[in-house]
Amino acid sequence: MSDISINPLTHFDNEGQAHMVDVAAKNDSHRVARATGSIFMQPATFTLIASGSAKKGDVIGIARIAAIQAAKRTADLIPLCHPIALTRVAAEFELDSERHAVHCFVTAECTGKTGVEMEALTATSAGLLTIYDMCKAVDRGMHIEGVRLLEKLGGKSGHWRAAV
Repeated sequence: MSDISINPLTHFDNEGQAHMVDVAAKNDSHRVARATGSIFMQPATFTLIASGSAKKGDVIGIARIAAIQAAKRTADLIPLCHPIALTRVAAEFELDSERHAVHCFVTAECTGKTGVEMEALTATSAGLLTIYDMCKAVDRGMHIEGVRLLEKLGGKSGHWRAAV
């Protein structure tokens, strides 16, 4: 059973109008969120990325910078998301030669009144989209899957971890 009736959507007021959630009364706490996602491609595209010989350069290096930049700009992209003073963003990419995929893992951290889940998810998406952008000339059939939150820590709701 869904817990939506217990915890109503917080981005709507009593009249059903969208609003930015008031976090003024919340205590600052150390907050961490980890997200993941994957991009799948043709074997030849994977080889280009893994060898670092893509025409546009170091695909993984550029995707890492894009992920970090996206985390910093999340509030500009997601309308009701609070601007957050991030204290750390780490983007890691794992090359999966068996599945011809690149898996992205992002950790975002801050000390503040609201969590960093959206920053981690946005960073993951931007990192994977950057890989697509840099390699689309050779493989328009790449596809992104499984962008999701893995874990969040901090705040009133405490620690949450995704089921396997």
